[in-house]
Amino acid sequence: MAEDLETAAQAAAAALAAGRGTAQDCTTLGWHRALAGDHAGAGALFERALQLNPRDVEAMIGLAGLHRAAGRLRDAALSCDAALAVAPGYPEAWFERACVMAAGGVMDEARRCYAEVLARAPAHAAAHAGLAAIAARDGEEEIGRRHALAALAAEPGHTGAVAALAAIELEAGDAQAARDLVEPALARLTAPSPERMELLHTLGDACGRLRDFGAAFAAYAKAKQDFAAIHAGTFAGRQSHRDFIAGVTTPLATMDVSGWLAPTTSTAPPHVFVLGYPRSGNTLLENVLASLPGTAAIEEMPTLREADIAFLAEPGGLARFAGLDEAALASYRSAYWQRAGQVLGRDPASLALIDMDPLKTIRLPLIARLFPSAKVLLVRRDPRDVVWSCFRTSFALSNAAMDFTTLEGAARHYDALMQLTEVALARLPLALHEVPYHRMVQDFDATTQAICRFVGLEWTEALRRFDRTARTRGVSTASAKQVRRGLYDGTRQWEPYAEYLEPVLPILQPWIEKLGYAG
Repeated sequence: MAEDLETAAQAAAAALAAGRGTAQDCTTLGWHRALAGDHAGAGALFERALQLNPRDVEAMIGLAGLHRAAGRLRDAALSCDAALAVAPGYPEAWFERACVMAAGGVMDEARRCYAEVLARAPAHAAAHAGLAAIAARDGEEEIGRRHALAALAAEPGHTGAVAALAAIELEAGDAQAARDLVEPALARLTAPSPERMELLHTLGDACGRLRDFGAAFAAYAKAKQDFAAIHAGTFAGRQSHRDFIAGVTTPLATMDVSGWLAPTTSTAPPHVFVLGYPRSGNTLLENVLASLPGTAAIEEMPTLREADIAFLAEPGGLARFAGLDEAALASYRSAYWQRAGQVLGRDPASLALIDMDPLKTIRLPLIARLFPSAKVLLVRRDPRDVVWSCFRTSFALSNAAMDFTTLEGAARHYDALMQLTEVALARLPLALHEVPYHRMVQDFDATTQAICRFVGLEWTEALRRFDRTARTRGVSTASAKQVRRGLYDGTRQWEPYAEYLEPVLPILQPWIEKLGYAG
């Protein structure tokens, strides 16, 4: 297959150089460039192909894949939809759309798209592997095994199917079986790739369960190196997410907020922001509150996008925001509620809205001024557990995820967001309640009762059944597996890896002490 593409690409390049190239030649050479890692060159060729033939489905799919790799999921989905409008029965268009949906955490739609592939191409190995991965993630062992084995029957050694089977073995408690599956597959992969990265994370989890902590750390570190290498081109020249956070902290520390409204009471259903830091227990708390009747939860969605673009993306934006009058603020509130309604698929006005996103902590200035009646729940966890978990977790592509590719990067990112949080708590009018993760998992009823009193919701025993809520509504964050298991104590997970955390302790120690985890 590779040799056929190489030959076709050489012929296409010759035709284009001679000035007689077609749209198909552009597309063929574009795929060759994409597989070689030249995404810019590939994108230009796909665009040229579409100029020559606006109905070139392969060029549309190629562009979708490039957008997906760069984290531009909306553009990727639009390219897929354009391809399906031209060729609604084409399996590869459905497959790329499934990959885009999975990358965005829209697992029900990803599942549907994979099924559309198999309806047209029953032996499509990658579609079977995709369904196996979703089933493994959702704890559906029988379904996952069936699709993984179907993928391996169609394509022996398919890495996605191996990774899904290994994940199923881990969930079943057989870490050695998972390790035995992954290690031979990794031996065949010599270059950084998403497939190798996924297998390395699974190997790290298996080795950790087997208490081979050195091998686990080595696997996680290599997976993060692969992530950084794969996405280096996308983020070349960009400001780091840590520096972006610092760019919010600096003006917040001095700007005039004296005219901002103090927290107000409201007769409307509660509006709650669940904030903190990634891997602190935010998804757990979100699903706990979503278990109550009359609530609706939004999970890590850009509900403040319009205000973000206007006031956080450019220098001087926060100062402009501080000076807005109520009429100007109203348009940004309206944009928020419109986005919330689009995400939920219904009008949120009659619902207690739970907006969960740990990185919305960066948006505390926006939240404080736009929503003075909102309640803020700030989830706190041992900084060592948080930083270690961010390092070992496989995140979707984002600016923050690039900071998590080393322990030092994760520690400095944590430090930056904690500094912003301290400034925000000191200066902003906020109705805020801190939720220590360890108390939530060790004294669940008392902690959640205090939370309900603060936000204005009636506590019921339904909160204890948050694992059922998570399975019913689906979870798209990296915490999906943990929340489905029900309540368990995930504290002190950093301890077996203490020696690897030693170099970053000087960064974390002030927060360990401040948050009460020094004992």
